[in-house]
Parts: sequence; structure tokens; C-alpha cells
Amino acid sequence: MTSPAPTGTPASAPDPDGLAGELGLTEDELTAIRRTLGRDPSSAELGAYSVMWSEHCSYKSSRIHLRRLPAQGPRVLVGPGENAGVVSVAEGLAAAFKIESHNHPSFVEPYQGAATGVGGIIRDVLTMGARPIALLDALRFGDPDDPVARRVADGVVRGVGGYGNSIGVPTVGGETDFDPAYATNPLVNVLCVGAVPADRVQLARAERPGHVAVLVGQRTGRDGIGGASVLASAGFGASDADEAKRPNVQVGDPFAGKLLIECCLELVDAELLSGIQDMGAAGIVCSAAEMAAAAELGIHLDLDRVPLREPSMQAWEILCSESQERMLALVDPDRLGSVLDVCARWGVAATPIGEITTGDRLVATHEGEIVMDAPAVSLADDGPVYERPVGTWAHPAGQDDARADLLGIDLDDAAWTVLTAPDVAPCDWITEQYDAIVGAATVLGPGADAAVLRLPTERLDGDPAGRSTCAVAVAVDGHPRRCALDPGRGARLVLAEAARNVACVGAEPVGATNNLNFGAPERADVMGAFSATVDGLAAAADALGTPITGGNVSFYNQTGDRPIHPTPVVGVLGVLDDVAEAVGPWARRAGDTVVLLAAPEPADREEAAAAALAGSAVQWHVAGRIAGRPPEVDLAAEAALHRVLRTANEADELTGAHDVADGGLLVALVEALRGTGLGADIAPVGDGDRTDVVDPLAWLLGELPTRVLAITERPTALAQRAAAEGIAARALGTVTATPRLAIGDWLALDLAEVEAAQRAVLPRALDPDGPSTGDEQAGAPARG
Repeated sequence: MTSPAPTGTPASAPDPDGLAGELGLTEDELTAIRRTLGRDPSSAELGAYSVMWSEHCSYKSSRIHLRRLPAQGPRVLVGPGENAGVVSVAEGLAAAFKIESHNHPSFVEPYQGAATGVGGIIRDVLTMGARPIALLDALRFGDPDDPVARRVADGVVRGVGGYGNSIGVPTVGGETDFDPAYATNPLVNVLCVGAVPADRVQLARAERPGHVAVLVGQRTGRDGIGGASVLASAGFGASDADEAKRPNVQVGDPFAGKLLIECCLELVDAELLSGIQDMGAAGIVCSAAEMAAAAELGIHLDLDRVPLREPSMQAWEILCSESQERMLALVDPDRLGSVLDVCARWGVAATPIGEITTGDRLVATHEGEIVMDAPAVSLADDGPVYERPVGTWAHPAGQDDARADLLGIDLDDAAWTVLTAPDVAPCDWITEQYDAIVGAATVLGPGADAAVLRLPTERLDGDPAGRSTCAVAVAVDGHPRRCALDPGRGARLVLAEAARNVACVGAEPVGATNNLNFGAPERADVMGAFSATVDGLAAAADALGTPITGGNVSFYNQTGDRPIHPTPVVGVLGVLDDVAEAVGPWARRAGDTVVLLAAPEPADREEAAAAALAGSAVQWHVAGRIAGRPPEVDLAAEAALHRVLRTANEADELTGAHDVADGGLLVALVEALRGTGLGADIAPVGDGDRTDVVDPLAWLLGELPTRVLAITERPTALAQRAAAEGIAARALGTVTATPRLAIGDWLALDLAEVEAAQRAVLPRALDPDGPSTGDEQAGAPARG
């Protein structure tokens, strides 16, 4: 318990205007703070407002747009506004999930930036009372030819693996992309999913005055101060030195994080907490203000009681430090002893640092003086809201015909170029650094369209087996090059693909979380792309039944005047009632039929071919640029395809199912056969029996949406089921016993040779001390 708060007014900062500018506050924002307080702010108050009103914490440029996203659904238990979304999975069982970014810190200090991004999203899910059971990462780096990009990629991958592996949460899927647009602005988006009894979901809010605020976890240090404002709410200068910003990056300790998980879950299970909040961006002041404001109460913090790693820390540093592995718990005084006992048993520090008060003030004292006295709601909810100018996003390539760059391209050369591109080849070099099975919940992991996780039930019914029959499926997707060509269409394509991946494993998509990565919001073209993206996501979420339960906006991803591509990354969670029905993407036996399930063929084949190539892997990697306008996804047909996949799987009509996405039909076929020792004979589909009217490049490497490669021993039953939903089902060929892919007289591939070439791509491209990609390098397999 804290001692009675001193009375008086905080001393004003020596130079409020100058300090406010240094902290990123505008003149108008400083005026608003003075109006709220009725006086000049103190140094601690300026520090607190600068982080709480930063773009990263207050969403001041995006809030008016995010309101257009659908957030309600029949399974949604908790939507936006809490640390993570929660959806109902089965009777009494729920799943919490969310995606967050740690982009700027991962450029400044790749290993710790990525590691603490993992730690932060794990704690967001833990805060909901959920046991974290899986991670997925969506990573974007510059061109592998760039030594800086290789260094960043190496550090980020080691950071994700080092933290996730050590804390005992498996990394079960994700995606990796390479593009010069991310040369100095890598994207590190991490999704975490957790399991929680539906009646144990925790909310980040106070209950009543007198409850004690207990800091649980690590000591507070200077690492991470300004992470929300200095790093996440500002772009990099054209010649920024990352050394200057390195102290703003937090330092993580996964072993302390593991103890924190087990300690907090025991506190939740024993019903000892009245509220809990992760200390992420903005540290103690954020956790305290948000929990107090949510209950329309106040809170008093005694900063002298906060355990410090550095005794000389000033009040504003203690309030705003983003040191890792810390939580703020609210506890009834009668239960305080029990809480401290549980924490001691787990070896986790727990210190009472304040208490909930009547009124609405967040009061902080330090060395016997009041250093902060402000309305909690003004910090948490009353930040500025900007209606930025919304212009038109215009990609410099324009929207000319996507096929113009590909006329006369040799199909064999194009196929090999795409198959061995760093962002198309399998990510074994990355995923093999991750532990994908720790925790024993992983049913399908890396390589599957979506990860499938059996949910634990030991916290529900004491089942000694500790497992239920139900599962969740989770996938993350993004397609920045198509979003660069048309942000609205691109966003619809991204969410549809993520939901399709979940449907491919047999699950019903029920909710989504999004990470919206963009340049500076002061730019009208950036806000135009952002607004179009939100509208695209809203339309797709409504049509596909995947309400947006939460997420993250990351602005200022640009260096100088070069913003990244508009990059929405979407995570979709689905429910699978019987985990034994999960289906993978791979062929299993010779003799099965390969069927293409797809939306009805567009009437204008020429237009469809052009759209299929716009922003595609073949256009980018063969022609060296992107152009054209990507296809528009038919959302009604997309939802119908999902129904076909789920019901066909329940009827045992699918041996395998794999989304046709990056690299088109060719890449989907190679991936479905990879590692199986099998092959396939495929007949190109044309107008009747005529293949001469089909563009081979567009047919094999084009990327039209709403297509799935199905493998079945019951093609007639599958075709009838598809026809009932208005989905085309075309038998393409047969799985063979020889690892060779033959596509009519167009193309023949030795799949063992393809696999060897693909496995060499990322080690060769991302060795931070080695050469960049190229056939001339030692160890590169020769093409036969």
C-alpha cells in the first residue's frame, strides 16, 4: 500500500514549450494540455502526454477511419479497445488473438527489436487471461542484394526465434517478403493466439477505489524510453544513424517472460485479480491511465516504490519506461497477501506501487513531491483526433497493361525465376530456426496454408490429457505490391486470401486482426491509401464473416520522402470442431485427381489475364517492376468457396487443399507435391480442347483470387458439391508416383531438382556475411 499522497501542484517544467517540441508535441497539443491542467505542465506530465498522445498510442490520425471497420459478430466476446480480441471457440472455451508491429525498433536493433515485439504481443494475449499457444510472423525486408537488408533479416529472424523458442511459445507460420521498398523500413508484424476459459477473460479496467496497483515482473530501467514516440511515431531521416536511437529499443528476457506467464495464469485461475494490464508502449503511465479511465476512477502512484535498475531515474523516465516483462495488476487489499505469495513462489517480483482512488485523477509522487496530477481520461481517451487530408494514392508505375512487360518471355525461364525467388521459395531457412511444436498443441505448422492448434482444456475440466477435440486455425497474409497498385482492391484480396487459407485446412473463419503499415499520415496520398484500405477490409470482413476484433496501425514507415508500399497484414482465425479433420496442402498418394476449385471464369479473358499478372510474382521478378490493376475479388464467390472447402472436408472428399496465391497455379502445384516423393501430370485448360487460346504465362503464373488446388479421390462428388455453390471444379490431372511435374507440352520439372534449388535460395540470399544471390555462387544447384 502507498502512503497518503502529498498535497500541492506539480512544479512546471523549466521550459515547457521547448521540452514539448523535443518530445514531439505540437503547439496545439501543448495548448490543449495547458487547458486540461489549467496551468503549465511539469516535466513528468509532458513526458506522459507525449507518449500517450503519440501516434502509436492514441491513433490520432487513424481513429476516424478505423470506426468503419466491422467489429461485431456472433462469436466475438471482446472486440477493439482491449489488449486482444477474444472469440468463442466451443462451449466454455475461447481464443484471444492479436497482431502488432515492432517495425522501427527492428531496424535500429534487429535482434532486440524483433524479440521484444514477440514479448509484447505475448503479453497482450496474456493480459486477457489467455495462455499464449502460438506465434505467426509476417516479415518484410529490403532486397537481399543489400548487405543492410541481410543484416536486418538475420537479426530479426534470430530475435523472433530466440525469444519465442526460449519462452516456450511455438512459431507456427507466417510469411516473408523482400522488396527495396522496405530497405530502411523493415516490417516485423507478429501475431499471437491464446486459449482462455470464456468465464476467465480479463479486462483492463479498475473495479473500485482502494484496490491496490501491483507492479509484477522485472525492474524498471531506461531501455525503451521514447519507444512509442521517438521510434514508432516518427519516420527516419534520410541519413539517420541508428546508433542514436538504439537506447529507445527495449531489451527482452524470455526466461523472465515465461515465469511471468505462469505466475499471471495462476493469479487469474485463483481469481485473485480485479484487473491486469501489460506495460507495453508508454509503460506505467499508460497501464495506470487506461485502467483507471475505463472505470471512470483515479489512481495514485508512488514512484519511489517502483523497483529500478538505475537509481538515478527521473520521475518521467519511471512513468514512461517501456522495460519489458512487466504487468500492472489491480488487487483487492484482502487478496494482496495471496497475490504476493503466488508471485514469490514463481520467483516473480511483485511490488504495490499505488491504489485506485475516487475522482478521476492520475496522481504520481516522487521523492515526496507531486510530479503529476492529470485526469486519467485525458491521457487515455482525450488525445487529439486529426482528420488528415485524404488524397489519391498513385503508384509511379501507373496502371498500364501488366502483360506489356512479359511479351515473348520464355515460359521455362519465367517458371524457374519465380520458383527460386526469395519471397516465393519455401522459408525453411527461417522456419527451421523456430520451434514449431513446443507445447504440443501444433497439428499443422509451417508449410500449411494455416496453422492448426489443438486447444488445451486443463483449465476447464481438469482433463489429465489436457487437450480438447476442437482446434483453431490461424493464417497471416499480405500482398503489398498489389496494394501499391490499388490499395482498396489489394486490401480485399489480402483478407480474402487469409480467410481462404483458414478454410483450406477445414476451419470456419470467424474473426480477423489487422496490422496496417503505412508512411507518414501528414501525406495526403498516404492517407488516401489508408482510407481505401480500411474500406476494402471492411467490405471483405462483412462479406466473409470475419469481424475485425483488434489490431495495430503503424505509421511513419518511411525514410526521407520515400514511404513503404501500403501494407495491410491480416490475420484470420478459424474454428475447427474436430481437430482430426484438419487437412494439409500436400498430395498423399498416386492416383488421386488434382482439381482446381475457382470462382466462375470471367467473361473477358484478356482482361482477366492482365489482372492476373498485375503485381504478380512473375511480373515483379521477371519484368522487374509492377504495373496494371490487380483483379477484383468476388466476395460472394469467395464465401461460397469457403463453404465448399469446409463441407467437402467434413464429407472426406479432400485429400489435400492448397490456396493458389503467390506464383499462381505453378507454385501451388510444386508446393502441394514438395517433399512427398510424388508428381503430377497436368493438362492445361483451354476453351474446350483448345489450349492455343490460353495464355500459358497467365494460366500458370497468373494470380487470380478465389482459387484452390484440391486433391481428391472423389472428384465427381467434389464437383457436384462445388456446382451447388456456383463454384467451378475442373479436373486438371492426376497425382503420379514419380517426382516429376508435367504440364502438357508446356513445361516439365524434376521436382527433386526444384526442391534442391529452392532450399538453397534463402541461405544464399540472407547469409549476413556472405554474397548475395546468384547462380555463380558456390553451392548453388545447377539447373538441368
